[in-house]
Amino acid sequence: MTATTPPLTVPGDKSIAHRALILAALARGESRLRNVPAGLDVRSTQRALRALGVTIRDDGDALVVTGSAGMLVAPREPIDCGNSGTTIRLLTGLLATRALTVTLDGDASLRARPMRRVAEPLAAFGARIELTPGGTAPVVVHGQGDARGADVAITVASAQIKSAVLLAALSARGTTRLTGALKTRDHTERLFGAFGIACARDGEALVVTGPQMPRALDFDVPGDVSSAAFLLAAAAAVPGARAVVADVGLNPTRTAFFDVLRRFGAEVHVDATGAGPEPSGRVGVRGAALRAITVEPHEVPGLIDELPLVGVLGAFAHGTTVVSGAAELRVKESDRIETFAAAARALGVEVETFADGFAVHGPARWRDGAIVTAGDHRIAMAFAVAARAAGVRVTLDDSDCVAVSFPGFAAALEALG
Repeated sequence: MTATTPPLTVPGDKSIAHRALILAALARGESRLRNVPAGLDVRSTQRALRALGVTIRDDGDALVVTGSAGMLVAPREPIDCGNSGTTIRLLTGLLATRALTVTLDGDASLRARPMRRVAEPLAAFGARIELTPGGTAPVVVHGQGDARGADVAITVASAQIKSAVLLAALSARGTTRLTGALKTRDHTERLFGAFGIACARDGEALVVTGPQMPRALDFDVPGDVSSAAFLLAAAAAVPGARAVVADVGLNPTRTAFFDVLRRFGAEVHVDATGAGPEPSGRVGVRGAALRAITVEPHEVPGLIDELPLVGVLGAFAHGTTVVSGAAELRVKESDRIETFAAAARALGVEVETFADGFAVHGPARWRDGAIVTAGDHRIAMAFAVAARAAGVRVTLDDSDCVAVSFPGFAAALEALG
């Protein structure tokens, strides 16, 4: 399959790019970061780091980051994090243990997302973080410049929260020990090692002894597996259709969607070709007649970005596809449970919603329709996939929101043939 199907490529992984940019900004010397995605979320992180005094320039094939050696400066104006939850949460952690006072803000969608879950664990370092009465942005970080290491229990399974605490630990004196809900994406831990930062496992705990400064690094960001998932799903939903994506990240904390495709009945081939701190390779999918699946709560952290796609595939499958334990979907760029359900119903799909998930009854009798994306890029891409696979006409109220993560998505989907 992979030998005869022309491969597609996807933008660099934005989860990895955010973290690589931040660590390069703290380093001493120049880092060259290649395949940094051009999406709006990663641009928000670049804009924020420039506001903190970091020099970032485009050198054609790479972004060159001149590290600050940890000497960040506080801007006079609030930092605009746009629509990027990763930007605002990671920067809150970064700034919590530095002698700076910085205001972090964003658009209306970002202002609706919960920030208390980040602020509370960072209080262990002595940082004072001001939120709105509703626990949202704008966020005013009064950093603790002489912070000491702390024991921090993570209670929400979120890579952003874990990463915020790890970034805070870098400039705290002494040992920081993280325990609790740590089985989430491990990009920060992997990049710590690549940038020369010691981060050890002690049983189930993560341990960082500070202060530590990253060393400058040349690094290639692998393709975004969450972006690739939409192209692969488009093929999976059509019996006999094929799609191949090359140079995509194969971090094992991010590849649960491949197993989901297999459970639906699609044929999936994964060929690892790149080593390094973030493995990469080629993924090929052949579509089939799909059968319904169930996504259990313990699977949700590894699938959180792909769950709207799971719902779309469920509409092509025979039987009822159920997702549970996914209440976190309600505090993403939109309430993805209700936004997904309303959009699916507009196209003829039978959907039930629950507090923590949804059930999709398939196969659907698809029809043309118009949907409300709520400005959510994952919803927009999921229903563009549905339209392509079902052969129906779907009007998106905001197709431009896809630029948050995958500016060339429409062309890539068209290239599937």
